[in-house]
Amino acid sequence: MSLLREYAPNSFGRYFEPFLGGGSLFFSLDPASATLGDRIGPLVSTYRAVRDGPRSVFRHISMWPVDRDSYYRVRALECSSRFQSAARFIYLNKVGWNGLYRVNSEGTYNVPFGRPKSSNVATLDTLLAASKALKRDVSLANADFEETLFGIKRRDFAFLDPPYVTGHQNNGFVDYNEKLFSWADQQRLASVAEALARKGVHVIVTNADHERIRDLYSAFTIHTFTRQSTLASSASHRRPVTELIITWGAS
Repeated sequence: MSLLREYAPNSFGRYFEPFLGGGSLFFSLDPASATLGDRIGPLVSTYRAVRDGPRSVFRHISMWPVDRDSYYRVRALECSSRFQSAARFIYLNKVGWNGLYRVNSEGTYNVPFGRPKSSNVATLDTLLAASKALKRDVSLANADFEETLFGIKRRDFAFLDPPYVTGHQNNGFVDYNEKLFSWADQQRLASVAEALARKGVHVIVTNADHERIRDLYSAFTIHTFTRQSTLASSASHRRPVTELIITWGAS
């Protein structure tokens, strides 16, 4: 986050984040206006519920203990309201294995219990702060990234953090990530990013450190950073990995 803040513009118009995920940079920058999006419908619905009813979401979360049996009961729960659904989404994300979001062919969430080190799923203060940030001039879209970026203007800021997995053999990068975010999508994103940058939009892209990704962004300035991998099956396989922060203009 400190690196992303370093490369972010000091001032900008509207903030755009079409691969929202956890929204860390959005909440860190706390912009006055933003357009946020993601292809995962339950995630966007969760943000909307937190925006509209943080106390209701928290009330449901606080009813569920953090242990194996409770986790599987909540995972199987048929929710009765959008606030309960949001609470379930947050609970499963925090208590499931490594915060992974995965569904089977029928669309059923199937991540196993994660043995969390803390029983704190979410605090009311955090949900209230998130709600306050989302109640500004912020729109939320369940859409493809190009649709979310529609209407972006010169001097706006686009943070593009597409899905990718770094724990791969170098020559298997494309196949390994194909179902997550296809190579055609990666190419489309790079083309959109360059078009935006050339018309004066502030653009930051994050991606895997792979030669084919570097080739896609040959017109950009590429910065390398190292972080600890989190998605390996065991702690002994979670090793440092290099990733890219890609910006437009001089380094």
